[in-house]
Amino acid sequence: MPDIVDALTRSRMMSGIRSTNTKPERLVRKALHALGYRYRLHAKDVPGRPDVVFPRLRTALFVHGCFWHGHDCPLYRLPGTRTEFWREKIGRNIKRDETVREQVLSAGWRHFTIWECALRGPGSIGLEKTVARTVRFLEGARKNGEVRGAQ
Repeated sequence: MPDIVDALTRSRMMSGIRSTNTKPERLVRKALHALGYRYRLHAKDVPGRPDVVFPRLRTALFVHGCFWHGHDCPLYRLPGTRTEFWREKIGRNIKRDETVREQVLSAGWRHFTIWECALRGPGSIGLEKTVARTVRFLEGARKNGEVRGAQ
């Protein structure tokens, strides 16, 4: 399916997409702060510059957009135009995510991912359940985890 806007408009729209302080990230941070959790944002000294870092718990939290990170859920669909470009770009993002996860774990940190589909879209479990599962991870002993929407 061809794009419904011209290339210049699409470029402007894509350049406006944020990489930090996204709405899902802000919602999760606000809820965790209200529960008493204190954190640092985008710590440069932790591999992958996680969205949220809990230094006392040695936990790195990543809030991933399903499209940009190629998540297998209803929110991810490969665009109909420039398909090969997008397949390669998203493939590189997936590979980088795997590398970052390994680096975080080998640096002695715990790794947790919150997928966008947990917070919005068909099958979302909502903010309350997402935060509850995140807190369960933070208080537990597991080294790696994620929360995603109901599939």
